[in-house]
Amino acid sequence: MSTMDEVVDGWLKHRLVVQELLEQVDDEQVQYKPWDNAKSLGDLAVHIATSMDMFVKTVKNGKFTPPQEESNYETMRDVREILKKYTETTKQDLKSLSKSQLTDEVEFNKDIAPGSFWLSNAIDHEIHHKGQLFTYARMAGVEAVPFFMKHPSELK
Repeated sequence: MSTMDEVVDGWLKHRLVVQELLEQVDDEQVQYKPWDNAKSLGDLAVHIATSMDMFVKTVKNGKFTPPQEESNYETMRDVREILKKYTETTKQDLKSLSKSQLTDEVEFNKDIAPGSFWLSNAIDHEIHHKGQLFTYARMAGVEAVPFFMKHPSELK
């Protein structure tokens, strides 16, 4: 297995759990917010998808690539479809990265670091928000939540 395959598999162990968690969320919970100025549950899930895509495209393009706007959803099915679409695109983009794209420095948010740093940062960012999403889901009444990550045998 190549290094990028290992990165993709490591990331998917978390992303697939987000997808599984969202299967437990009903339409009436899509706009759930634990406090007034919080992102809604749907917005947080979409943020996870578009942020990872942004980081990967930034590394791929060698320069900051803004996230796509994905605010046009109404149901949890819409949110799940957005996440599914970005999961497939991001997986393909990750697999296409070259060694030089991982070592080339990229400026992001007034910081300069190798592409590999930004990919690691992206995965950590996603895991952070995945934890928030678990909390949102539990607070919104979801009782059966998945384990926090997939095991290697579950990716096959």
